[in-house]
Parts: sequence; structure tokens; C-alpha cells
Amino acid sequence: MLTAEEWQKKANGHRDRLRQKFLDHGIESLTDTETLEMLLSLGTPRKDCKQPAIAAIKKFGSLAAVLEADAAALKTVKGIGPTNCVAVLLVHHLGRRFLSTRIRGRDYLRSSREVAEYLAHWTRGLDRELFKIILLDASLKIIDSVDLFSGTVDRGAVYPREVVRCAINANATAIVVAHNHPSGNAAPSNEDRVLTRRLYLACAVSDIRFLDHLIIGEDKTPYSFADHGLINEISRECDAILK
Repeated sequence: MLTAEEWQKKANGHRDRLRQKFLDHGIESLTDTETLEMLLSLGTPRKDCKQPAIAAIKKFGSLAAVLEADAAALKTVKGIGPTNCVAVLLVHHLGRRFLSTRIRGRDYLRSSREVAEYLAHWTRGLDRELFKIILLDASLKIIDSVDLFSGTVDRGAVYPREVVRCAINANATAIVVAHNHPSGNAAPSNEDRVLTRRLYLACAVSDIRFLDHLIIGEDKTPYSFADHGLINEISRECDAILK
């Protein structure tokens, strides 16, 4: 039977070995459980975090699911308290802010991979639809990205005037819009097509370039209306209306 002092020394040695393993070989050298254990130990450095890490992975199914869980759900895991929750939530939101900041000032067309990574992180694990607008300047550099609508994204929930107002307020001359499909299937619905047409027309009237509508599903690469030729098709239809 280990004394409290011997147990603490053993636990400290285990954490030190994990930290050194990470420093020497990177995050790829750690299992999901070891990664979460290290993360939890940042919040409670003198507490055994191995068992709570194992329990959390088992409960939520994966490290990604743990990172996406809210504080109330995390606290249901034995051994994870408020301080641990802060550490887990901070990492997830820090990653989102980092990816958002990284794309600002970048040329949109040359940074499509970074934008896709950002959008995938932004929507991962969500059980509701979110609608985002990416604002671009005249040289197609990214000014910012803004969350506009939440819920069921369709022509009744997304207001073209709000999209146009957001672009004008940011002095954007071009936009890309994006939303997620919680089902995981990124294929556009008929409502998505109708919405895209309405948004394109509203932007055209306001002299704002509508470059693309991206739908994020399970794949890392979003479905692109532009890549599938649908923006050009909508453009021809709208040009005929505006003549």
C-alpha cells in the first residue's frame, strides 16, 4: 500500500513522462486518453487525471467529442470538476479563434484549404445549423467572418437584407456564405439552392460579388456551389432578370 507521499511521487513521475514524450515526439506520439490526461492535469496538476480521462473518452466516444462537450456534460464524468472543464473548453475555443484569426488578411482563393479547416472546426459536433458569412475586400482578401443565423437555415430563416447589411457595414465588396448540415450529408437541398439564388440576386442588386455558398458535412472539404458550376448557372439566371 503506497503512502500519500509515495502515490503523489508516482503520479508526478507519470505526468513528467507524458510531458517529455510530447516534447520529444509531438502530439502524434500520445493516445487520445494520454492527450486528454495531459490537458486535465493543466487544471488540476496535483490530481490523478488518468482515470477521469479514460472515463470521459468512454462516455463521449472520442477525444473530439470530449472537446466539443459543454461544461454541464463534462461535469457528469467522475473526477472532472469546474477547473478541468475550463481547461477543456479553453482548448476548443482557442482552436476556433486561432483558425479564425489565421485566415484574416489571406487571399480567399489561395487559402481555400485554411478556410475549409476553419469551417470544419467551427461546425464540428453541432446539432443545429449555423449560417456564416465570410467578408472579402476588393482584392478578395478576407476581412472577417461573422455568424449571422442559427437554427434551420432556409429561405424563411436567412434574410438577404441582413447578409447585405453585414457586408456593407464591413465595407466588403465580395462575400462567401457557409452553413453546416448536422446530418453529415453536405449535398445541397432544394431549399439551399433557392436560398443561394435569393442571396446572389440581393448581392447583385447591391453591387456585392457573391462568390460561393459552402455546405459543411462530415467531409473535411465543404460542398461548393461554385466548384459544381451552380454559381455560374445562378448568375446567368439573375443577369437575365436584372437586364
